Amino acid sequence: MDFHADTAEDRRTFERFTARFPARFKDSRYDYGASVSLRNASAQGVKITTKEHLYINDSVTLEVELPDCRDPLTIKGQVVWVRSEDPDVWDVGLKFHETDLVHIARLYKFTASLPTPP
Repeated sequence: MDFHADTAEDRRTFERFTARFPARFKDSRYDYGASVSLRNASAQGVKITTKEHLYINDSVTLEVELPDCRDPLTIKGQVVWVRSEDPDVWDVGLKFHETDLVHIARLYKFTASLPTPP
């Protein structure tokens, strides 16, 4: 099932990088990674995988746990696409409400050692 209106791949201004970290919906009672995982990111948005069904234009706030043991990275964005190949798991594209290059640099710092997926 594909709810993606058109491909954003050709219009992307910033390069996307692999960023696989546990996350949670802010203010949720779930543990990190229980219902949502960050999959990749760019300076304009992120891709997450979640068991929660989200809809186009939903506003989402995530907390991402990074290996530096500091406070979680808070990401706020709007759902711009939703895809599902499994009825219980959703891939979701979030576009940031505001671009924060300091936050993205912190996230990117931990991805340099991650292997690139095939």
